Formats: sequence, C-alpha cells, structure tokens
Amino acid sequence: MRLMRSAGLEAAIFSSGAEFLESLGTRRPDCVVLDLHMPGMSGFEVQARLAEGGDAMPVIIITAHDSPEARERALAAHARAYLRKPLDDQALLDAIDAAIAHEHS
Repeated sequence: MRLMRSAGLEAAIFSSGAEFLESLGTRRPDCVVLDLHMPGMSGFEVQARLAEGGDAMPVIIITAHDSPEARERALAAHARAYLRKPLDDQALLDAIDAAIAHEHS
C-alpha cells in the first residue's frame, strides 16, 4: 500500500476476494493485483468471476508459489502480468503502469 501511494497511485486492500468483488458495486479500479493464495477464494477464482461478469479490468497476478502451470493458467485467463514473490517494487509498479496504460489506450 505504501509503495502504491509513494508512486501516486490510489490503492485499497481487501481482506478477501469476496470482499473485493462486493466492492465493485460502488467502485471500479483501474487495475487489480491478486495474490493466488487468499482467504476464501483464490486469485484464480476472483479472476474468473471478473471474466464471468464481463469486466475486462486488467489483472496482475502475484504468488509465492510459482509453477509453470499457474503462470500458464493466469496468462491464459488474460492476466496482464504474473509476478513472483518476493516482489521487486519497480517490476510491480511497471506492471501496474503498463496495465493501466493498455486499459486506457
């Protein structure tokens, strides 16, 4: 969160994927950063729900449990980036900037 704010980005943190999905009734973020391992629903499940709802907002996937299968699945579901933890701050900011720029082009 501090990283995002230092880069001039507005950010919100949610305790679960379900809480994030519920928030979409009142806000639409320019980009979503999802961890694959979250309480309740996985990042893949949230990504799928966004796609089912027809919402094409850009998604960046992060994970500490990298595998070729997870990378392939995330990118096949149109994630704009797939990043491994520990995250490189600049790589994350670059991925967010690229996702937002693509969304608004």
